[in-house]
Amino acid sequence: MTQGFKLAILGLSLATAVAGTTGASATTRWQGRHPRRAEVNHRLAHQSHRIAHERREGELTGVQAHDLRAQDRGIRAQERFDASRDGGHITPGEQARLNHEENGVSREIGH
Repeated sequence: MTQGFKLAILGLSLATAVAGTTGASATTRWQGRHPRRAEVNHRLAHQSHRIAHERREGELTGVQAHDLRAQDRGIRAQERFDASRDGGHITPGEQARLNHEENGVSREIGH
């Protein structure tokens, strides 16, 4: 991953954090009505657990785990941004792009 891409992800993450926060209840409310968002967010949560597990097992260094989490935060920020432009929905194309990005992170996590 290039340094410019990492900076873009970080910038988008920070912009999303500054623009507003969403409570856990809001996530649950959206997931019930927006299955594409629920699927993307479920994958992100699963990857977070995998990163934590691989870190505990010593398969990932602290720096690697940090970088992977940063990539996942960037994907989550992009998902929120996409949904904000379409009344809380993401399109099938947006979901496919997000899944493609998640696949890349998943390969970096390992097994």
